[in-house]
Amino acid sequence: MTNARRSLHDLSFGELGDTLERDGVNPRHARALWRAMYREGATSLLRADFPPPLVRWIEAQTGEGGRWFLDQPKLVEEIRSSDGLTRKFLLRLDDGQVIETVLMGYDGRHTVCVSSQAGCAMGCVFCATGQMGYMRHLRAGEIVAQVLHARRALAEAAPGKRLRNLVMMGMGEPLHNYDGVMRALETISDVRGIGIGPSKIAVSTVGVVPGILRMADEGQPYRLAVSLHGSTEEERAALVPVSERWPLAMLIDACRQYGVATGKRIFFEWTLIAGKNDAPETARRLARLLEGIDAHVNLIPLNPTAGFDGEASSRGAVFQRILRDAGFPCTFRQRRGIDVAAGCGMLKAERRKREASSAR
Repeated sequence: MTNARRSLHDLSFGELGDTLERDGVNPRHARALWRAMYREGATSLLRADFPPPLVRWIEAQTGEGGRWFLDQPKLVEEIRSSDGLTRKFLLRLDDGQVIETVLMGYDGRHTVCVSSQAGCAMGCVFCATGQMGYMRHLRAGEIVAQVLHARRALAEAAPGKRLRNLVMMGMGEPLHNYDGVMRALETISDVRGIGIGPSKIAVSTVGVVPGILRMADEGQPYRLAVSLHGSTEEERAALVPVSERWPLAMLIDACRQYGVATGKRIFFEWTLIAGKNDAPETARRLARLLEGIDAHVNLIPLNPTAGFDGEASSRGAVFQRILRDAGFPCTFRQRRGIDVAAGCGMLKAERRKREASSAR
C-alpha cells in the first residue's frame, strides 16, 4: 500500500530540506525550491534553471506516481465589488470543499482575508459561516495557497503592488485549527518567501481560551483580535454560543494573561447590533470590563446575512464616544465588499445567485 500524496506547501523550510536529504538530494537546494514556491509563486516546479539533481527529484516526486504536489485550489468564481476595491474568490479544494478568500484594497495597501476551516463550529448567530456548520480544518498548505492565489491576482491586476497585510478572519475559527494556522503563518511570514511581516498579520478568534493562552506561552508574534460582542455573560451567550464553554470572565482573564506575557495590544472586535449590544450602558460595562488591558476596540456595523434578522445599530457614534472617553482607542472598521457578501460575517462559500433572467 503506497502512502497518500502530500503537499509541499504543508512543509516548513527545515522539513523541505530534510525531505530532499532523505531522498539523496543536497538539502541546500531547498532554498531555490522555497524561493520558487513562495517568492515567485510558481505553479509548476519543472524549470531549467534548477540544478540537475533537483530537477530529477521534482520530475520523480511531483509527477504522475510521485509523493508530492503543490496546493492549487481551483477558482470557481471571482466576484468584484462595485467600487472595484474588493475581490472575493470562491475556491474549490482537492476534496471538493469550497472556501472563500477576500482581497481588499485600501489607500496604499492591500489585505487578504484568509479562511482557516471549511465552515465553522463556533455557531455565532449573526455569522453566515457559523450558520453553515463545520466540515473540516484546512491544512497549512491550503491556507498558504489562498495567499498565493490572492497575490497572483493582485500582481495581474496591479503590477508592482504588494500584498502587505493578512487577517485570519475568513471562514472558520483560526484558534480551533491552531496547529494548521500557526504552521501556515510561519511559512507566510518567512522572509525567504512570501515575507508578510508578523506585525502585519492578525489572528482573529471568537474566544478560544486555550488558543489565546497557547499564543502567549509560545510567544507567537502575530496580532491578536478577539471577537467579543457582549459585555455580560448573558449578552454574549445570546450571540456567541461558544461562550458557554469559555465564559466571558474566563476569556477576559486569558486576555489579561496574554497582555502581561506578550506586552502586545489586543484588538477587540464588536459587531454593533441594534437592540442587542449597542446601548450606552453596554459601552460603559465594556469599558469597565477592559480596564487594565492594552485594548483597541474595532466597531463593526452588522452586515446582513440570510440566517439572522438583526439590524445594524444607528448608535455607533455614542458607543464610540463612551469608549474613547474611558481612554480606549476605538475605531469603526472600514466596510469592504458588502455588495458581494465579502464583509465580516458574510462568507458562506456559495456562488452568487444569478439574475432570474439568466436562468431562463
